[in-house]
Amino acid sequence: MAEIEDKKLQLVTFQLGEELYGIDIMTVEGIVRVAETRAIPNAPAYVDGIFNLRGEIIPIISLHKRFHLQRPELNEEDELLSGFVILRISGMKLGIIIDKVSRVVTVDVNKMQQPPQMLSGIGAEYIQGVFSRDDGYLIILNIDRLFDPKELQKLDSISR
Repeated sequence: MAEIEDKKLQLVTFQLGEELYGIDIMTVEGIVRVAETRAIPNAPAYVDGIFNLRGEIIPIISLHKRFHLQRPELNEEDELLSGFVILRISGMKLGIIIDKVSRVVTVDVNKMQQPPQMLSGIGAEYIQGVFSRDDGYLIILNIDRLFDPKELQKLDSISR
């Protein structure tokens, strides 16, 4: 992640399971309401399918499957806030399924803490840091570490 002079970071925040996550807004291409994905035979288990976004084929990743997170039961109001966050990772677009988009927040990087050892089902290697909140944590995902180069290559071939 790029060093920011004043140590402020803008994050797109969203809910996955019970936790609130954030990702650097600079990696986010957009947020799309839930739409139909098409399953891909022989794809990795965490690939939900592909999605056609204005003529561009984008692999859709389920972080629930990737990190063995429970998908919550969503009420109608929450379902309106669920969808995909479209990310650009290593020059490639892919989408991750979110349970509920929250908002864009600006955080002070100096107040970021190391993640506690036992934090949800996501491995510490994927977490850049956490911010304490009154009702839990805001977990900052390190998008660059979410997928290794071999996985990205495989995902890239899926979208062709």
